[in-house]
Amino acid sequence: MRAAIYARVSTANNGQDPRVQTRELQEYCQRRGWIVAGEYVDVGISGTKEKRPELDRLLADAHRRRFDAVVVWRFDRFARSVSHLLRALENFQALGIEFVSLSEQMDTSTPTGKMVFTVLGAVAELERSLIVERVKAGLRNARAKGKTLGRPKKIVDAARIAALRAQGFGWIKISRQLGVGVGTVLRASQEAHDGHSTIHPKSK
Repeated sequence: MRAAIYARVSTANNGQDPRVQTRELQEYCQRRGWIVAGEYVDVGISGTKEKRPELDRLLADAHRRRFDAVVVWRFDRFARSVSHLLRALENFQALGIEFVSLSEQMDTSTPTGKMVFTVLGAVAELERSLIVERVKAGLRNARAKGKTLGRPKKIVDAARIAALRAQGFGWIKISRQLGVGVGTVLRASQEAHDGHSTIHPKSK
């Protein structure tokens, strides 16, 4: 089994040596008879950062199938959130790559590790569903109270449009003068003939 080990030391860990992590990861691989195919170490990188050079390199090498397992010291050394961890694990699973976290004793090559991965995925899916339902409930509640959703009504002065047209202004210049879209100006001009000058613009 070829393994990639990943370690990270953040800016908050002043003076911490990443070799504390890599040494344990190397010893773990040795005990299991795995070959360390690559070491990926981010130094001075906060766990909340979107981009991490070495983690990005690891993920790229995963797609190149340069190893069969990824071994980390702890979840928070690898992922910045549960959703980030799950996305990475789903990618590894699709590529046939196992994932091991020493501190949490998670190993997706074992039945227990597979179960933990499944539970994490189910919790994340439940969380997504709850968020969607809360948003829908909020919209329903707003409608029930008579609140208007969407953009506020825009008042368009048809008389001013007519005056600007009389001065030789084109539709585009008029729309810029009024701060609305050209389509809004055209519709306001048309509706003025029907006695309406207030509409909902679709664009600004």
